[in-house]
Amino acid sequence: MELYTLLRQFADSWMLLMLFVFFVGVVVWCFRPGSAKVHADTADIPFRHADKPAQPEEART
Repeated sequence: MELYTLLRQFADSWMLLMLFVFFVGVVVWCFRPGSAKVHADTADIPFRHADKPAQPEEART
């Protein structure tokens, strides 16, 4: 059996399964119960200093 055929069969079967499991894992990790605060904090980054410029010590955080 040549290498291309072997790799093609691997990609069509096991790699597809591994990528699907990885995708499901990422989705579960993103929607886990403790992540809402992290996502809300990340979403507010552009608006943290909307009313005044950041001070030098605040800009590093």
